[in-house]
Amino acid sequence: MRPAMNSKGNPLQPSNDMPARTWGMRLMEPTIAVAMLYLLALITGDDITGNHAVLAIITFFVSSTVFSVTDHSHMLREARLLDFVRVILTGWMIVMGVLLLLGQLTGFFEFFSMRTLVIWLAATPVALLAGQMVVHRITYSMHKTGLSRSVLIVGVNDVALKLAERIAEHPGLLMHVEGFFDDRDLSRQPEGERIPLLGTMDELPAYARKHNISTIFISQPISAQPRIKKLLTELQDTTASIYFLPDIYVFDLIQARFDNVAGVPVVAICETPFTGINSTVKRVTDIVLASLILLMLTPIMLTIAIAIKATSRGPIIFRQRRYGLSGEEIIVYKFRSMTVTEDGDKVTQATKNDSRLTPIGGFLRRSSLDELPQFFNVLQGRMSIVGPRPHAVAHNELYRKQIKGYMLRHKVKPGITGWAQVNGFRGETDTLDKMEARISYDLDYLRRWSLWLDLWIILRTVKVTIVSDKNAY
Repeated sequence: MRPAMNSKGNPLQPSNDMPARTWGMRLMEPTIAVAMLYLLALITGDDITGNHAVLAIITFFVSSTVFSVTDHSHMLREARLLDFVRVILTGWMIVMGVLLLLGQLTGFFEFFSMRTLVIWLAATPVALLAGQMVVHRITYSMHKTGLSRSVLIVGVNDVALKLAERIAEHPGLLMHVEGFFDDRDLSRQPEGERIPLLGTMDELPAYARKHNISTIFISQPISAQPRIKKLLTELQDTTASIYFLPDIYVFDLIQARFDNVAGVPVVAICETPFTGINSTVKRVTDIVLASLILLMLTPIMLTIAIAIKATSRGPIIFRQRRYGLSGEEIIVYKFRSMTVTEDGDKVTQATKNDSRLTPIGGFLRRSSLDELPQFFNVLQGRMSIVGPRPHAVAHNELYRKQIKGYMLRHKVKPGITGWAQVNGFRGETDTLDKMEARISYDLDYLRRWSLWLDLWIILRTVKVTIVSDKNAY
């Protein structure tokens, strides 16, 4: 079953009982990539060592992340061969780029035969395309022969319509929607939608029995509980699987998912994305990248430190109190770029041509080089490379009273860069509207987080820094 969608059309995060078919589709590409690595090693006569296992694990992790984002499983049954080629090649080029970057930074590829690696990188997309075409053909044949599950949806509303749309777009679910049942007349349906109805809720049980319906989704508000109970009682005379889409989608959901506490089912409405394996993935990625960056940039940091000491009086490192994970105070490090070190109840943001800037302070801030010491904050576990930018305590206390949901950004560790910063909200926020827009992007990051999004933000940050963002001063 496809997970339930929220009001914006985004799926709820699945619990551990996600159907095997959905997981199988997501694991196909990484499994093929790893299998090709070992197969080609055997064919070329290479000795299979622990290094192959390490490369296989990295490949599985990276490819599963990338292909879950490119999500070619949504292709319609009528998708052309060119569509599959485009998506497979795009996804594998990204995987290959990440692997080559890691290999270059660590020298890991020196443990492998270059011939085997080249053949593997070239042959894997062909195997991926073949596997995808086989699955596509099997799925299409099963649809044509009527082996897909028949679905009825009770209720015509935004969530129900989005569910029907997703089922139509994902043939791998092997489901097709036969129609809708609703007690409301057509004039009360969502604006712009006029969905023909198969009948009312009272007529649904008879229809389900007559047509041997396998699955029924009920999308009704809690206020309709008496009618739902009556319907469920009558549907006990059918063999249909019944699913309920609760009306929690009226809320602004963040990382919503189904879960259980000691066997009691619960629905998470507002939660951090970094639970379970996601927490480990995030932390390992931070440690690895922060360590590599600090090693590569140590000469630059030493040069900056000398320049700061030589051009202005005061400490090299500026320490300021900020709010971190769960709203707890942390100390954030920066190269000092101003003649003042404000950290009290009032902190004035830097402005264009600010008189407080040191001789090299403007350059440090425009290039974001003043943020480099925060990679030590990352290693300490106080910050992450990507996340909502931490604000001074004084600013937090001001804006938490003015902006709805402001403190939700503290459900994750603050970042050196973030989704708001690469979308133009870097630097001074001199109006409430600008701060509201920044917070909107921060909360959107919590909803959308993935490892791929983090990597994308890092790449965008490099681009923004190189072109010198006009908002940074």
